[in-house]
Amino acid sequence: MRLDKYLQVTGLIKRRALANEACKLGLIKINGTTAKATREVAVDDIIDICLARRDMSIKVLQLITGSSLKKTIRHEYFTVLKDIEKTVVDDFWQDNPDE
Repeated sequence: MRLDKYLQVTGLIKRRALANEACKLGLIKINGTTAKATREVAVDDIIDICLARRDMSIKVLQLITGSSLKKTIRHEYFTVLKDIEKTVVDDFWQDNPDE
């Protein structure tokens, strides 16, 4: 299965177009190498996803045969190795106590 489709079907990224764009921007890596959306996903691949609000690493446990998955069984297809939620801080609007 293609990387962009895998990310969309597992629910890691909401839409396939967004997954495709993230790949184009170099935000998705497989086994440490920047991956294109057309790259085939294999069992035991480590996928690193670095988005604006989240850094995530997953390990592929099994491949998806159909075009969709129930939300209740998505966790059977990958395991989360790292999930760090980023906080976006805009220093311009923060009160500066030093002033």
